[in-house]
Amino acid sequence: MSEQENILSDAQVVAAAPAGWYVLGVLSLLMGFGSISTDLYLPAMPAMGRALGADAGMIELTISGYLIGFSLGQLLWGPISDRYGRRPSVSAGLIFFIIGSAGCALSRTAEALIAWRIVQAIGACACVALSRAMVRDLYQGNRAAQMLSMLMTIMTIAPILGPLVGGQIVALAGWRAVFWSLVTVGALTFVLLWSIPETLPVRRRNMESLGMAMRYYGELLRHRKIMGYAITGGFLYVGLFAYVAGTPFIYINYYHVSEQQFGFFWGIVIAGATVANLINAKLVVRHGYDRILLMGTVVMALAAFAVAWTAGTGWGGIWGLVLPLFVYISSIGFIVANSVAGAMTCFPERAGAVSALVGAIQYGSGIIGSALVGLLADGTPWPMGLILGMSGVGCLLSVSLLLGKINEI
Repeated sequence: MSEQENILSDAQVVAAAPAGWYVLGVLSLLMGFGSISTDLYLPAMPAMGRALGADAGMIELTISGYLIGFSLGQLLWGPISDRYGRRPSVSAGLIFFIIGSAGCALSRTAEALIAWRIVQAIGACACVALSRAMVRDLYQGNRAAQMLSMLMTIMTIAPILGPLVGGQIVALAGWRAVFWSLVTVGALTFVLLWSIPETLPVRRRNMESLGMAMRYYGELLRHRKIMGYAITGGFLYVGLFAYVAGTPFIYINYYHVSEQQFGFFWGIVIAGATVANLINAKLVVRHGYDRILLMGTVVMALAAFAVAWTAGTGWGGIWGLVLPLFVYISSIGFIVANSVAGAMTCFPERAGAVSALVGAIQYGSGIIGSALVGLLADGTPWPMGLILGMSGVGCLLSVSLLLGKINEI
């Protein structure tokens, strides 16, 4: 039986098994770790600043620090999982996540909080990057993009509910309780992980040394198509994490909404990504991930320009900002899953390494967005709007210059 037939056979067995949807549910939970690690504590950010004696810019750096650990950690977990299997690697990541979350809860200074957020992120990134690789172990091409969209649809429940739940936790028990809640989530997920099968059989593992596997990243970085997909998503993440870092202070301090109301405005915007992922899952098999990705990029760029304009002029107040943000965040559903699936199609035998590299570039780009919104913070929405506008330009340039497909839209 050929390698491709082995992959298809494994996919068919999992899809047909009664536990198939249970397995996909656990993978969706793992994919959500990148969101819950940050979204749950967003409403607490102003309170954390007051408790730790730090300004908004310093607290926003807890997101930048998280992204540093998240992006660099993926480069290590990818080759490890390709050699030793997905489940043991994710298990190790969950242990890092639990330790890091506990460290955040016990932090007494903003600097300590940033350091423990890096540890937390090193663990969380194993869950996200390797859950995507596990999907690629089971499915191929447009079908992989479809399944990633379906999992991301379920996963978007986390960023919708995260700030709502986080706001209630902060109101009832304080901001440290948010991180103790993450410790609990990590421990429960560790148990669930060992109730699903390993998706990477021994016969398909890459037995090269980790040093050789790490050097293989150089070959992937020279692959124009992989870089096109990764950088297109990367510019989206620049704007996305400028939004994540900036909106708690914009909504709560500038527009004077309460910590509980913050979750409402956040949920409205994130709901757009849920709907978009559902639509993408329906369309991608018929039209292909490339075409949907390109159309999503154009929509994202137009929305980014609208956000920049309303943030600069103040037109429409809070709703003038929320509506174009809704469209911008919705574009995630047409860009992220399709860009990851497209990149992993280039080297299916190195799905873990490709997923890790793409994730590292995308989340690493998020460092730029979150750091810039902190450095440029002036108490108004304009710095966030400016960064989102630039991310729209970058996405269009990536599609045009690296993928060379803008004329196909």
